[in-house]
This record gives sequence, structure tokens and C-alpha cells, in this order.
Amino acid sequence: MNIVFALLIGGLVGVVGHVRKKGKIIKPRKTKKFIYLGFLEEVLMGALTAVVLVISADTDSLFRVVFISILAGIGGDAFLKGLEIFRKVPDPEEKTNQN
Repeated sequence: MNIVFALLIGGLVGVVGHVRKKGKIIKPRKTKKFIYLGFLEEVLMGALTAVVLVISADTDSLFRVVFISILAGIGGDAFLKGLEIFRKVPDPEEKTNQN
């Protein structure tokens, strides 16, 4: 039962983080090069981190499950922000245009 609560709360925190970051809910879409998950990326990351932390912490009370799930959802959002730094590769044309 704790895992279900962790999934729901972590996913909800992921949606809130997505709306806070983007300003709206962006639906998943497929382009020629890749599949963009949209808000599902944050939902999955928040839910998975919440489940992992609840299982590893071996919580016994509902309050701890809720608290750890919220913290894990926020941590998942921070992890995705860190990944965005590595995704942004400087374009060589931008460097020549700036000079």
C-alpha cells in the first residue's frame, strides 16, 4: 500500500514541477528524431524516485510515506534539471555569430 501512495504522490509532485517549470502541461509528442515525453517525463521520474526512497527507507507510517514521496518528487525534478544542462550542447554556428 505504501508503494501505491508513493507512486501517486511522487507523480503528482512531478506534474506540479512540470507546470511550475513550463507554465503549462505539455503533451507527449513524436518528432522525426526522438519522442518527447512532455509532462510524463516528470511524472515518471517523480514516481520512480518516490518508490525507490520509500522502499529503501522501509517506512511504517503514512506520514513518513507522504513526506518522503514529496521530497523524492522534488529531488526527481532537480535531477531532470541537472540532465538538461548536459543536453544543451553549444552550437558551433552560435559561437561564430557571437564574435
